[in-house]
Amino acid sequence: MTVWIAIGATVVGCYLVKLLGLLVPAAALERPLVKRLAAMLPVALLAALTAQQTFSTGQHLVLDARGAGLAAAALALVLRAPFLVVVAAAVAVTAGVRAIGG
Repeated sequence: MTVWIAIGATVVGCYLVKLLGLLVPAAALERPLVKRLAAMLPVALLAALTAQQTFSTGQHLVLDARGAGLAAAALALVLRAPFLVVVAAAVAVTAGVRAIGG
């Protein structure tokens, strides 16, 4: 029964968060600071998710082939490579490091 209580509480919480977002006045959303934060927040969240998925296993910090692949992708981005080239570089370097035993 406690699982259903948790599910119900989650449903109500999600609805209230959605409702709260709809109740924000339009004037507050038009402020330059809010617009800048709204533009940067997805990038920050994606960067945090990438770092967490790359450098952790469970609750341990690790540096393995995924880190090398991320470094290759970052280098390709600095060199302004197209997105598919960035992904291919990351995949190739990660596979190469794993193949040599890293």
